[in-house]
Amino acid sequence: MGNAELHSIHVHPVKAFRGQEPREAMVEPWGLAGDRRWVLIDDGGKVVTQRQQPRLALAAAELLPGGGVRLSASGREPVTVPVPEPKGTTTLSIFGTKVEAVLADDTAHDWCSDYLGADVRLLHMDDPATRRPIDDPPHALPGETVSLADGYPLLLTTLASLDALNSLIAQGDHADEGPLPMNRFRPNVVVAGTAAWAEDDWSRIAIGAVNFRVAKMCGRCVVTTTDQGTAQRGKEPLRTLGRHRRFGDRLVFGQNLVPESVGTVRIGDAVTVLE
Repeated sequence: MGNAELHSIHVHPVKAFRGQEPREAMVEPWGLAGDRRWVLIDDGGKVVTQRQQPRLALAAAELLPGGGVRLSASGREPVTVPVPEPKGTTTLSIFGTKVEAVLADDTAHDWCSDYLGADVRLLHMDDPATRRPIDDPPHALPGETVSLADGYPLLLTTLASLDALNSLIAQGDHADEGPLPMNRFRPNVVVAGTAAWAEDDWSRIAIGAVNFRVAKMCGRCVVTTTDQGTAQRGKEPLRTLGRHRRFGDRLVFGQNLVPESVGTVRIGDAVTVLE
């Protein structure tokens, strides 16, 4: 594979909000430390993401010491949200899977509801070690858990595959929408120094001293068509993925990872294919 290395790290403290790009991150069994431990739900208990509210792309979440978050958006006063006391949980639904989480304070609910113009509540996953087993047989193994990500602890993408995808977009009917930046795909770890689509053939990798199982290709949804800087939607990349990266009923870009060990990953770490 040559000299593949970790190019960037992305942590999204609140699911669907704009994230952060630290130079290093702790890998926990359920994902990067602080990644997607907070989530919005509607009055029916369903998770609210950019699928329903593309404007969330313009709201930022900063992870604070202790696990709280600072929410901000242009033209609004930011709000600091502490980790709530575990005085009982609320049930939410992620793709049909029931998950328990703890409600934040009313100030957080008011800020988020006012920003979106819809009644939403902010919740925190207090115990990812037990709250949500990965429910995706046969790709998940017994005992594997995930925070509030769609399905798996980490998402990996590569610069070479993005370049290849952008070349295909440039040849298509919506060339004016490209080239697309990597933030359309909201990954956790981005790898440089590979061939395009090399990740399709990986089963196990190491990033620095941390090992990962490559569980499953990542099927993509309408969120990838949302410009993360304007919240406007287009046709790409789904149009091009449908023509060139269709695997069964899924349009694929990136790979879902499950940690096999814990530790710290850093930008510049070597990425090694183990299997």
